[in-house]
Amino acid sequence: MRRISKPISIGGVVVGGGAPVTVQSMTNTDTRDAQATIRQIHALEEAGCEIIRVAVPDRVAADALPAIKKDIHIPLIADIHFDYRLALAALEAGVDGLRLNPGNIGAEERVQQVVRKAKERQVPIRIGVNSGSLPKDLDEDPTLSAVDKMVTGAMRHVKILEDLDFEMIKISVKSFDVPTTVEAYRRIAELTPYPLHLGITEAGLPDVGTIRSAVGLGVLLYEGLGDTLRVSLTGDPVDEVKVGYEILKSLNMRQRGPVMISCPTCGRTEIDLVTLAQQVSERLKAIKEPIKVAVMGCIVNGPGEAKGADFGLAGGKGKGVIFRKGEIVRTVPESELLDALMAEIEAGL
Repeated sequence: MRRISKPISIGGVVVGGGAPVTVQSMTNTDTRDAQATIRQIHALEEAGCEIIRVAVPDRVAADALPAIKKDIHIPLIADIHFDYRLALAALEAGVDGLRLNPGNIGAEERVQQVVRKAKERQVPIRIGVNSGSLPKDLDEDPTLSAVDKMVTGAMRHVKILEDLDFEMIKISVKSFDVPTTVEAYRRIAELTPYPLHLGITEAGLPDVGTIRSAVGLGVLLYEGLGDTLRVSLTGDPVDEVKVGYEILKSLNMRQRGPVMISCPTCGRTEIDLVTLAQQVSERLKAIKEPIKVAVMGCIVNGPGEAKGADFGLAGGKGKGVIFRKGEIVRTVPESELLDALMAEIEAGL
């Protein structure tokens, strides 16, 4: 059963309240270079990114926000730390969301200024507590577990906003450690009605970071927790979006683009299935429709998987059978399998 949270709207994209889990990312360009940032956001949009966040470390970066906002097509979130003036400038620039912790931006009057302007413009605020950036008193308290520290820190920030009659709130409690992250989200979900932004923070390079993220986010999503997510990988943020969708697709929560089934190969395989699967995967990148494609190597599981997919092939000895919508359409030599499969896919879309 999915947790139904209080919905918020980020630039027209609904987060929470039973809406589909959205896929976010964050640029790694210098926000002060508006054109480089816009180019990267366009690439992320093409990959399916639904909400984008940019770092705003200084006033020059804040001054670039209007140009960025004007030339992109998805909601823009400004990531602010410590300086309330940057939050005010971002709101003036027309951003759709803020990521900041109200307890870190100074005196109460400063917090009130930011909250008043955010409320006036109907701009949600994400409270984000990471295990590596905890309030000093909590971080140094030996009596608290890592989960206690994150949840307590998050609830402090929530109270500041609620006391100012602000409830357009989204929350994240992220750690590199998967069990810590999972337990923190379980706890915070019981304490508040607000939507949850999921992530395994600083998950690492794509090879291991993808696995760590899939395990942590997969557990939470399967338990019904989470309204939006970012996969945090060291590298091209386009990869974050692709992995995010693959996690959701594996749980049947979202569909975007093809799903390819391919067998691990064994001694029964009598075609070069590894190369063929790589070639099919590369060709499928140009397709946006949510189709299922099976690339199978032998007669044991091959025919059944290929028949159950929208399009598929089952290998034999130097040849293979092409399936379309559960029916055999032709048998072709191994050298023609790639083109024959892709021709059926293109004809059937």
